[in-house]
Amino acid sequence: MTARTTRTLAAALSLTAALAISGCSSDTGSGSGSKADADKPKMTVTGAFMPEPVNDKMAGAFMVIKNDSKTADKLTAVTSPLSDDLQIHETKDQKMQQVAAMDVPANGELKLERGGSHVMFMGLKSKPKVGDKVTVELRFEKADPVKVDLDVKERTYNAQNTSAH
Repeated sequence: MTARTTRTLAAALSLTAALAISGCSSDTGSGSGSKADADKPKMTVTGAFMPEPVNDKMAGAFMVIKNDSKTADKLTAVTSPLSDDLQIHETKDQKMQQVAAMDVPANGELKLERGGSHVMFMGLKSKPKVGDKVTVELRFEKADPVKVDLDVKERTYNAQNTSAH
């Protein structure tokens, strides 16, 4: 009976150790680091661009923010050396309005695109030209900030990665 109990205990400990080790080596973010790090969303950005501004009064920025985590988050602010006044805008009923934050769903994405939600630069410090890059930092409620380089494109440019829902 004692030998059997010892073997059962040893098997259980081996299984527990194997599960712990496999969890730590996972690339999904779960099981690695602290519990807070595992729950923290990690954002990635694709297709980031800014159409060349007409003047130094305002410009728009567009991109897709992807959240591959199981935790929903919110885009709460955007900063850039190009302007001291960046605003998050949504378009509802064909009217553009500033909002305090935008949802980035768990295992989903937030599309900032022409005719819809976007970032507005108000009062540019300089006027970027086609081919330039404009740096922005996206800030979130839970995720770490993300620095993004916006490619300055022709005024008529429209991203090709806007697929239907």
